[in-house]
Amino acid sequence: MPEMKIKASDLKQRSFRKRMQGYFFTGLLVLIPAVLSVFIIYRLFLFVDGLLNEAITAFIAETFDIPWVEQQIPGLGFIAVLLLILVAGMVARNYVGRKFINLGNKIVARIPVLNRIYSAIQQILEAIISEKSEVFKKAVLIEYPRKGIYSIAFVTQDTRGLIQNEIKSDVVSVFLPTTPNPTSGFLLFVPKKDTKELNMSIEEALKLIISGGAITPRPGKIEAQNSGKKFGGEEHLHKETEKSIN
Repeated sequence: MPEMKIKASDLKQRSFRKRMQGYFFTGLLVLIPAVLSVFIIYRLFLFVDGLLNEAITAFIAETFDIPWVEQQIPGLGFIAVLLLILVAGMVARNYVGRKFINLGNKIVARIPVLNRIYSAIQQILEAIISEKSEVFKKAVLIEYPRKGIYSIAFVTQDTRGLIQNEIKSDVVSVFLPTTPNPTSGFLLFVPKKDTKELNMSIEEALKLIISGGAITPRPGKIEAQNSGKKFGGEEHLHKETEKSIN
């Protein structure tokens, strides 16, 4: 009987430890992303705020002769940077502004090394921020670097022009990103029949690539998205049917 009591108490202690370990790791999973997100946003705010804060504070103190403006005012530089970006955007969208920007681009294009860096940054930003088109159309699975090994890639467009004319089969242009930095990768021209469209969004595919396969999309979320689309389509069809009957 004493042995049974000891074993029962040991089991209780072990189950208690497992529960505590589970609570601890669950707490880490909940708190670490939240704390890191707040920390990154805070550091980013400080960086942007520090770009113009000192200059703006000194300008206000000297212009308006305010003795109490000796220390930097938190947030002033951040607001100044936002205003500067807005003004630059407004200038770039009018005729005179575009002329100055084109002139500046031509000058930069003639400077060795700087022209490549400037062009690369400009193309990346245009690809990310551009309102005219989406760079990545869909996520697909392709066999790369050899048969039997699969990689996630993004379709950018149906290949046209010279490259398509040189290839007999119908191909698509795909971007194959690297892990964990998806901004670098390879441009491949793959036959359409050799691509398999994935049932996930571009964002989910990027998370999977950046995490090295650790973060996988939840099937329930994908199913919910698909069922939401189907439901929306059925509702629209139902409304159109009612209109035609009336």
